[in-house]
Amino acid sequence: MAKKSSDSKPGITAAKAKPLPKAADGRTIRTPLTQNPHAIRDTREKVLEVAIGREVRAFRKKLGITVADLAVATDISLGMLSKIENGITSPSLTTLQALSRALGVPVTAFFRRFEEERSAVFVKAGEGLDVERRGTRAGHQYNLLGHIGSNTSGVVVEPYLITLTEDSDVFPTFQHEGMEFLYMLEGEVTYRHGSNLYPMKPGDSLFFDADAPHGPEVLTVLPMRYLSIICYPQNSAG
Repeated sequence: MAKKSSDSKPGITAAKAKPLPKAADGRTIRTPLTQNPHAIRDTREKVLEVAIGREVRAFRKKLGITVADLAVATDISLGMLSKIENGITSPSLTTLQALSRALGVPVTAFFRRFEEERSAVFVKAGEGLDVERRGTRAGHQYNLLGHIGSNTSGVVVEPYLITLTEDSDVFPTFQHEGMEFLYMLEGEVTYRHGSNLYPMKPGDSLFFDADAPHGPEVLTVLPMRYLSIICYPQNSAG
């Protein structure tokens, strides 16, 4: 069933998808990832001494100083610092205090990787949490597929499965901090971001800065389902 908004907003034009950059021979230029997702950290982080040593080395390298520089600043021998960074000795509280002053971090920072908890949320099909977001209208169902609050990344991610039915009211405009990613699963919609319109069908995706006004503009084919993944800093209200 088709459903269209009654009026088109002035100044809004259909947006053309930005093509991926091409090389001279016509091949798509692939941007290399800056992070290696396959670089597994040493599982020995479960050992306190190893966790402390890893943090000491990381903070030292972040400051761009050598072990010798740190030895001078802390009055700790090179041999002892080497043992600490390699996790083969347990530093005293006095030593940790000297390191914290030289590196400009609190003593508790050395225990971060040992103490922090990594969480995971598993949601069975059909068992997501139905929620009401600000501006929710009739015929709009928001199914939260998982949520982890405080975490090591400093970023909050909210994945939603959004369903719009034939009874859907006119969709509200959203605007919030962070980034948002949409992936169409079913139905068709013309989605607005700022002054651009994007006709979306199953398999299409849209990734955008959520600080611009955005939301479905024309509900073309209903029912409609899409994934909406919202990311924002932990210290933000979302």
